[in-house]
Amino acid sequence: MVAPVVVSPDDLTLPCFYRWERQRAAQIFLTQPVGGGAVQDITWGEAGDQVRRIANWLQAQGWPAGSRVAIIGKNSAHWVLADLAILMAGHVSVPIYPTFNGEALSYILAHSEARACFVGKMDEIGNLQTGLPSGLPVIALPLAPSIKALRWTDLVASSEPLKSSPTPDGETVCTIIYTSGTTGKPKGVVHTFNTIAWGISSATRRVPMNTEERYLSYLPLAHVAERMLIEQGSLRYGGHIFFAESLDTFVQDLQRARPTIFFSVPRLWVKFQQGVHSKMPAEKLKKLLGLPLVGWLVRRKILKGLGLDQCRIAAGGAAPMPAEVLHWYRRLGLDLVEVYGMTENCAISHATLPGNTKIGTVGLPYDGVEQRIDPATGEIQMRSPALMKAYYREPEQTAAAMTTDGWLRTGDKGSIDAAGYLSITGRVKDIFKTSKGKYVAPAPIEDRLVMHPDIEACVVTGATLTQPLGLVMLSQEAVTRSANSEAKNSITESLKLHLKTVNEGLEPHEKLGCLAVVTKPWTPENGFVTPTLKVKRNRIEDAFAQRYEEWQREGKQVVWIED
Repeated sequence: MVAPVVVSPDDLTLPCFYRWERQRAAQIFLTQPVGGGAVQDITWGEAGDQVRRIANWLQAQGWPAGSRVAIIGKNSAHWVLADLAILMAGHVSVPIYPTFNGEALSYILAHSEARACFVGKMDEIGNLQTGLPSGLPVIALPLAPSIKALRWTDLVASSEPLKSSPTPDGETVCTIIYTSGTTGKPKGVVHTFNTIAWGISSATRRVPMNTEERYLSYLPLAHVAERMLIEQGSLRYGGHIFFAESLDTFVQDLQRARPTIFFSVPRLWVKFQQGVHSKMPAEKLKKLLGLPLVGWLVRRKILKGLGLDQCRIAAGGAAPMPAEVLHWYRRLGLDLVEVYGMTENCAISHATLPGNTKIGTVGLPYDGVEQRIDPATGEIQMRSPALMKAYYREPEQTAAAMTTDGWLRTGDKGSIDAAGYLSITGRVKDIFKTSKGKYVAPAPIEDRLVMHPDIEACVVTGATLTQPLGLVMLSQEAVTRSANSEAKNSITESLKLHLKTVNEGLEPHEKLGCLAVVTKPWTPENGFVTPTLKVKRNRIEDAFAQRYEEWQREGKQVVWIED
């Protein structure tokens, strides 16, 4: 019998931070690139000093305990320090994606009743200009854009460190994480110190961590997965967080960090693979890997070039990992772990096991997590002590998300095999019916479609059409190439072959009638994708649905959308 997952007061976020502040004061906690290849290292002791000074300043504002304080910005060392200062001051942190548009930013600040907002690194500041209400106190973190605001460095210099070490009760609200909003306004997911601590305890039974871990933080810290694995993982076990500077420096950032634990979305794992194949053809690589000594040397060279030669736990999530990609990395010596979770359960639900991967599934539930399938709808439902307490100020939506006996409705469809392994087959609400009366689940088809190297994102749609169709957004590199007519023809022919390959594995009613190629990027700013780059289906339908029948009548396998 598996021992239950138990959370002690010492496992909560702040007691963990206090422990490392004392025990590892001279050890590096955070490494922040500051441009030109230079970095700033911040020790646990230095982090404690800055956090205590900002917490003291926050307390001096006289706001009631539990007031909401927002953080918007790209990942940085001071994002983490601001989060800790908010909690130490007795308030609730509200992380906001830096790519949210002004309307969404304004909505979250108002809905959460935020008392202040920390602003960090930003690529664009248009959303700040339209989304920050006048009169709201704004604190600019180091590396923030030039805006009218209080400065973190000034507040640190003018404030004394907080002498006490406040330790909130485990049932105290710790954070409100707003979902990225695929189907409407963002919802504020309420988590306590206990839900987060229990999640980390359960997850690290599956994947143990220690004080020697190195992490690279680059996926949004406003997302629950990055917050749990990187921020909370390091706080619990005393690890070292490196931050990425930009997309242009990502490879160098990864090589600097040489993470022991690395999490990414499947698309990046695929891009790594494509980058290797661009230098060494797949067949040649396969032969070399099959040779005893040469294969070992090739594996080491590839992993070192990626910055993953020290990686002991490599994971993927947010979308299914293609089986051929999992096999490819396994041959390199990286046994990718697939994880499944969502904001509402602290991203703690299921994961495969290193060395025991059942490809095509998301593995077994973590210790303490219960799973079941709704027999009426096929929906995956789960229950654990890591479940959210509510959607903030949304009692009706909270009730709709939970069953009467306390299970979370995930919205995903799936099946559980005899050994308890969970497979995800799509979204309950995404399934549509063609004019032939046949139901189509788009997610598995999209997982195949997006594997083309020139496709950045896609949607399978076609309710009321005789056959479904695929809308595909090209990568910016492919869009640039397509300006040349010869290259455009080459891309078209490649997409035709890819369409044929995808259709060969589908049932007759699922086969795609055509591909519509989109060259204008889908971005969070224009509303086609969320800040985590999930496609908003309703926005796609609004923009393109009136043209579906026209594309179908044209009878072409590939249609280019130039506007």
